Amino acid sequence: MKKYTKSIAATGHPLVSEAAATVLRSGGNAFDAVVAAGFASSAVEPALNSLGGGGLLLGHSANQGQDLFFDFFVDTPGLGLKNSVADPHFFPVTIQFSGSQQDFNVGLGSVAVPGTLKGLLHIHKRLGFMDLAEVVAPALELARGHRLNSNQAYFLKLLRPIMTLFPEGSAIYEPDGSYLQEDEWLINQPLAAFFEEIVADKGDNFYYGEIAARIDKDMEKRDGLLTRRDLAAYQVKERSPLAVPFRDYQLLTSPQPSMGGSLIGLSLSLLSREGAPAFEFGSAEYLLHTTGLMQEVEKIRKTGFMTPADLQAFLQDKAYAELATENIRLFSHGTTHISVADKDGNCAAMTCSNGEGSGYFAPNTGVMLNNMMGEDDLHPQGFHSSPPGQRVGSMMSPSLLVKDGDICLVIGSGGSKRIRIAVSQVLSQVVDFGRSIQEAVSAPRLYWDGERVQLEPGFSAEAVNRLRQRVQVNEWEACGVYFGGVHAVIPGEGGAGDPRRGGAVAEVHIS
Repeated sequence: MKKYTKSIAATGHPLVSEAAATVLRSGGNAFDAVVAAGFASSAVEPALNSLGGGGLLLGHSANQGQDLFFDFFVDTPGLGLKNSVADPHFFPVTIQFSGSQQDFNVGLGSVAVPGTLKGLLHIHKRLGFMDLAEVVAPALELARGHRLNSNQAYFLKLLRPIMTLFPEGSAIYEPDGSYLQEDEWLINQPLAAFFEEIVADKGDNFYYGEIAARIDKDMEKRDGLLTRRDLAAYQVKERSPLAVPFRDYQLLTSPQPSMGGSLIGLSLSLLSREGAPAFEFGSAEYLLHTTGLMQEVEKIRKTGFMTPADLQAFLQDKAYAELATENIRLFSHGTTHISVADKDGNCAAMTCSNGEGSGYFAPNTGVMLNNMMGEDDLHPQGFHSSPPGQRVGSMMSPSLLVKDGDICLVIGSGGSKRIRIAVSQVLSQVVDFGRSIQEAVSAPRLYWDGERVQLEPGFSAEAVNRLRQRVQVNEWEACGVYFGGVHAVIPGEGGAGDPRRGGAVAEVHIS
């Protein structure tokens, strides 16, 4: 079992990384730390994460010598619904990013069955070492009050119509009648009290008790779909990770029903077929090739490609794979991620999301529930088309990069539809171009949105001009949260936090 001289956590907020580090200093392992960071994130990254959302964790247990995947993403609601809801409380809100805009659907009819709270508790019970009270303690203090940093103030500004849709949100985010700004105190006292309750009852009240009953009543009254039976029936699922070969490595990533892992696998498989790139990172050839890759993956996705079985079929169809590779040559949502590697070799990559939030708060908890039923990329067959009780697919892709049995990289990203693009581009830079993890995470990214290339600044004018000769390009004035938030750790060495989302790394050295 490999040992290291330090433990490392990379997250989307310095206070979240410090929460993980606090637990690591106190003797906790990577799983204690990732759970502590998950709770802390729900307090300090409320525009990205919530106990009312869903998540995925891919981990490596050094003691067990086992790779583990925990699926605590959301389920479709509606079990035992008393009356059919023909017209759910469900409507769009347009969010204006600095270089583009995107519509998100919110309201009580957008709420799926939340899994994050049960997921964090399940991970702690299965693999944690410390008492739950010690693991939750950093989050409890943060919920009682912390200063809003610039990144979180920006995210809250983007989502203001959602955060203040109901009086419970206004009470937290407009405490004196004016919306919270950078460096002001964010105090969520109901959340702090709920953290204390969680330590005592392990989430029972939320999933089975009075809170569940009140959610059920609110949903019935206001044309929502989530029921008390949905909450009681929710279960965390343990699955085997999806393994994808890439060059001399193996990528362990999210299996079905997650869609993101399979699509990352498709991108890496196409890259692997070509051999090492003969061009430099950032060159015109890099931009042309990367755009061609994204277009080809999107074309294949539209044929119905979504699952690990689809990926295996694609890899076995050599003629089709070669044609796809040739086509590339010819061309030549609120989410947060936490990566932790401890001194004993335990690793945890966890991605959690509340979507953009539904606007609805579970009574007396300070917890906004998700809007996953309103995320178009998660419902390709149409909104509210699936029967209740089904696990919703996700683009989230917490991953581990492995070589010769050793974990080389713990990685994942937030970013809605851009998650798979962000992770794939960072992995390619590290493996194909030999860039450091911080260089790869900070480097400009590009995204094919189906009509044009969304392009971050930082590429040469000559390279961008050559790209413009082939496709429409929207060049952004600054790097932005739209392009994801990759937080990654190299066990025993260091980590990288994505500056787009205020990423931060904390290290705990072993004396």
